Amino acid sequence: MYSTSAISIRIQLGLSSFQVLAMFRRGLFYTYLSIYLRYFLGMSVTETTLFATIPMILNVCSQTFLWGVLSDKLQLRRTFVIVGELLAGIGTLIVFFTHRLVDQRLIAGWIIIIGLSLVEIFWSMSNNGWSALISDLFPYKERSTIQGRLSSIGGIGRILGVWIGGLLYDGLKLQYEGWGFYEGSLFIIAALIMFLSAFPMVFVPEGGISCENQTEIEDKLSPTDVITPSSHIFIIFLIAITLINFGRNSIATILPQYLFLPSPGFAVSSELLSYIMNTQSLAIILLGLMVGTIGYRLGNGNTILIGAFMAIFALVLFITSIDLSFIFLASFLRGSSQVVIMASAYAFASGLIPAKDRGRLFGVFNASFFLSWGLAGTLIAGPIIDFLLLSGASEIIAYRVAFLAATCVTFIGVLILIGLLIWIRIKLNPIKKENRLNESEHWV
Repeated sequence: MYSTSAISIRIQLGLSSFQVLAMFRRGLFYTYLSIYLRYFLGMSVTETTLFATIPMILNVCSQTFLWGVLSDKLQLRRTFVIVGELLAGIGTLIVFFTHRLVDQRLIAGWIIIIGLSLVEIFWSMSNNGWSALISDLFPYKERSTIQGRLSSIGGIGRILGVWIGGLLYDGLKLQYEGWGFYEGSLFIIAALIMFLSAFPMVFVPEGGISCENQTEIEDKLSPTDVITPSSHIFIIFLIAITLINFGRNSIATILPQYLFLPSPGFAVSSELLSYIMNTQSLAIILLGLMVGTIGYRLGNGNTILIGAFMAIFALVLFITSIDLSFIFLASFLRGSSQVVIMASAYAFASGLIPAKDRGRLFGVFNASFFLSWGLAGTLIAGPIIDFLLLSGASEIIAYRVAFLAATCVTFIGVLILIGLLIWIRIKLNPIKKENRLNESEHWV
C-alpha cells in the first residue's frame, strides 16, 4: 500500500500517462461515432445507441464473471490492464477493415456494433484491472483524491482527443462528413493509442493483496469499522448510483446528434461540437483537482449528491436552452458532475468492498457506470425519440422529451441515495456519541 507522499515518481508517471492516453482515445473515437452511425450509415436513433449498449453489457459480464474472478484468484492487476489494451487495439483495427468490406452502409454499421462488442470483452480486462489496482495501491481516505486527480489529468488527454477527432471527422473540412471513420484515420489512431497506453503501465506495481500490509492499516480507516457493510447496504447503494448514472448518461450517445440538428436546432459543425465537448473536459480537469478535498470535508455520500444535482441542472439547461452559451454551461456542469460522481462513488464503494474480492465486486460496481453509457440510451432515450418521430413530433421536441425522462430517472436515484445516507447516519449516531467515528465519518 502506498501513500501519496511516499509513492514514487515512476508510479505517478505510469498512472498519469496511461490515463491521459486512455482519455485521448475515448474523446477522439467515441465523441463522433454516434454521428457517423446516424448520419453517414443511416441507422435509427435507437440503433445508434447499441454501439455502446451491447459492448457495455459484454464488458460488465466479462468483468464480473471472468476477469474479476481471475484477477482475484491470480491477484493480477497491471498485467490485465496491459494485455487488455493490446488485444483491444488489435480488435479495433480488425473492426475497421471488416466494416469496409461491405457496400451496404446499414450492414457496415452493424459490423461496427458487433465488432466493438467483441473488442469490449478484452478491453474489460483493462477496466477491471485498473479499478482494483487503485484500491490496491492507495488507502481508503486517499482514493477519491487519487481518482479525481487522475480524472483531471485524463481530461487534458480528452480535450486533445475531442479536438483532433473533430478535425479528422471531416478531414479538416476538406473531405465529407464521416471521412475520418470511413477512411480509417480515427480507427487507426485509436488503436495505436491503445498500444501506446500499455507502455506506461510497465512502470506501475502489479498490485494485488501481495503488495500491501493494508489489512491492518485500511481497517482502521475504512467505514467497515463503523458499520459492517451488509449486502443490503451495497445493493441499495448500487440501485441508487445506477439510476443516477442511467439518467445522466442516457443522453451520452444522442447529445452530439441533438446538437447537430438543423435549425431550429443548433446545427453545430464537428469543430464546434469539439469545443462544446471540451468544455466538459475542462470541467473534469478543474473539478478533478478539488473533488478529493470536497469529499473529505463533506463526505463521499454528500459529494455524490452534489454531482447528481449538477447533472440534473445540466439536463434542464439542455431542455430549455435556445442559446449556445447555455449549452456550453450545460456541458461544463455535465463534466463537473461526471468527475464528482465517479471519484466520490468509487471511494464510497471501495469502503464496502473487501480487499480479497475487489476484482469481482468492482466488476459489479463498474456495471453501474459502463452500462449507463449505452443501455440507458437504448432503454430510455432512443425509444422515446424514435416513437415521437414516428408519431409526427419534430426532432428537437423528441430529443428534449428524452432529456426530460433522463432528468426524472436521475432524480429518483437521488431520492434513494438520500434515504440510504439518512439511514446510515441514524445507525452511526450511537457510535459518534462514543467518539469512535474518526476517519470513517468522511465515508458518508
